[in-house]
Amino acid sequence: MLLGKISGKVTTHAFSFDVTAEVKNLEYIKVYHPVYDYVLCQVVELTATTSGSTALCNIIGYRDKDRVKAVRIPFEPGTEVFMADDEFITDIIALPEEDVGAYLGKLEGRDIPIHIDLRRMMTKHVAVLAKSGAGKSYTVGVLLEEILEKGVPVLIIDPHGEHHTLNTPAKIDEENKERYARYEVMPKGYEAAVYGNPDAGRNPLLLSNKLTRQELMHMLPKLNVTQQGLLYQAIRNSEHTDFDQLLLALEAEESMAKWSLINLVEGLRNHKLFSSEPTPPTELVKPGRATIIELKGYPPDIQELIVYKLVKDLFELRKHDKRAPFFLVLEEAHNFCPERSFGEAASSKILRTIASEGRKFGLGLCVISQRPARVDKSVLSQCTTQLVLKVTNPHDLKAVSNSVEGLTAESEKEIKNLSIGTALVAGVVDLPLVVNVRPRRTAHGGEAVDILDNRAHQTEETNDAELLPVIMPNVTPKDLELMNDEEVNISTILRPVGRFICTDKKGDDTPYTILVDLARNEIITDIEGKTKKLPVVHELGTQERDILRHLFKHKRVNPGELNIPVPIMQKLLASGYIVLASKDAYKLSGAYHFTKLRKASIAAPVTYERIGGEKRQARYSLDEAATILGRYAKVTDEQECWLVQYKVKSKH
Repeated sequence: MLLGKISGKVTTHAFSFDVTAEVKNLEYIKVYHPVYDYVLCQVVELTATTSGSTALCNIIGYRDKDRVKAVRIPFEPGTEVFMADDEFITDIIALPEEDVGAYLGKLEGRDIPIHIDLRRMMTKHVAVLAKSGAGKSYTVGVLLEEILEKGVPVLIIDPHGEHHTLNTPAKIDEENKERYARYEVMPKGYEAAVYGNPDAGRNPLLLSNKLTRQELMHMLPKLNVTQQGLLYQAIRNSEHTDFDQLLLALEAEESMAKWSLINLVEGLRNHKLFSSEPTPPTELVKPGRATIIELKGYPPDIQELIVYKLVKDLFELRKHDKRAPFFLVLEEAHNFCPERSFGEAASSKILRTIASEGRKFGLGLCVISQRPARVDKSVLSQCTTQLVLKVTNPHDLKAVSNSVEGLTAESEKEIKNLSIGTALVAGVVDLPLVVNVRPRRTAHGGEAVDILDNRAHQTEETNDAELLPVIMPNVTPKDLELMNDEEVNISTILRPVGRFICTDKKGDDTPYTILVDLARNEIITDIEGKTKKLPVVHELGTQERDILRHLFKHKRVNPGELNIPVPIMQKLLASGYIVLASKDAYKLSGAYHFTKLRKASIAAPVTYERIGGEKRQARYSLDEAATILGRYAKVTDEQECWLVQYKVKSKH
């Protein structure tokens, strides 16, 4: 399909074209070049003016045998721009074969399955980065399913208990069955074992109590010179020791400094993590099974020690080929290998070693974090495959930009606007891809459990809150604080909203969600709360409707050129449907939604949250809103709820 023609300045990296057909941001296009044949390009920005729309495009390249090459001769101005077909895109990006790839999802806006090369991912590491709630754990769950399908052992460090449902098949219901069918995914469970705090009903995780001098030095809090000397003296004659032997040796020392050291050792022993009969490595690394190390209930410093000792022992076994190659998944990586300016964790050194040397020994690493800026840069830089979901914090965006190869300024901007469940995938092929993550085969365990726990969205009004059905914004008060250079007060506004599930009256019966502002009886066009009116078309005459259709297609109209009676234009102008575009021409008003109602759909789930704030008054009922929507669509369900918005005001 012809989209337009190249205009203006053209370089070997980018160009612009005048849009003559519908095109979306991030759309893939192709342009013929007399030297390179068709070249794949991508729309990275759209600009609309009264004279038309212009698309800015990046040039991706052309396929030359086994690689994508950049053009060295720019396109000629006036060259036609076409929509790229799926077959052409697939040929250029050259995805790995299905039998060696992990099925992540489908290319944004396309029906092209995206597979990640598992061999590359397992040997060169992967990072999954996103703000909290953007879908990190869900996306990791998809990766884990694909790895387990290939029979590779997986060890998951799980501080929050998000992966214990890997053995539970997902449930398909009316709400999600169409999505499962579209991605051709069926529910399935995988073999998984959970180790952790026995008080929480988990299999007890026991570490070997045979400790070297170096391990003891590393695991105990920072010792002074006297304590280090005492420790060395106590175990100088043995390569390994356990806590009981160490305590006996320390008690035999004459120095009074021994008591503080004894206290530290006893504190470590009393956690009952160490045993002469530790959990067998054969249980922790087992082909075709996920072993989940759930750390809930342990203090942060003990979590670090568990990760240090467990990973160190398994890495040593792997180096000597005493364990099968396996894949290590590290949730909340910023806690276990923080950037050095944020301090040093007990587990930092071994994780840096695995990041740099693990690939030599068949130990793959997956680093997951909601704070990329706080993850050790040397660890992050070793991850050659990156899955980036929504990130809004400026410091985190900078960290992502520094670690993701081939990330353009436009892609960096797009990361802030990614919707939940959409990931920018880099390192799989020669260019970053925006992918809609497929539904999981297994049940998702990373959802919030306590509906009263709404800390991310707390403001000063939360103390006086009530439990309400709400639609939450994409940003939290914390995000807003970080986005502002000065101190701010953040207040909550609750807008009355009707949430309607609709289908087309004719044709497509796929349900979609429409939000209506019950204070204005206008449809909400984005999650930030912008609204538009729906035109009451049935009250217009045939000629008036024809004029609106003409304006929708041609953007503007001159009444004199089409011999349109002045009273008709005056009526449309008075109703607000049209506005003056120039002295002699008119255009459609931006206050109204003239296209299909489906195009105003917003994926906005309702959750019950304990939240307070200024409640705006509803002036219309659900029935009144449904009556207006019923002129354009079939309303199948409705719910009254509140759209949460935050008002930011400087404290100064």
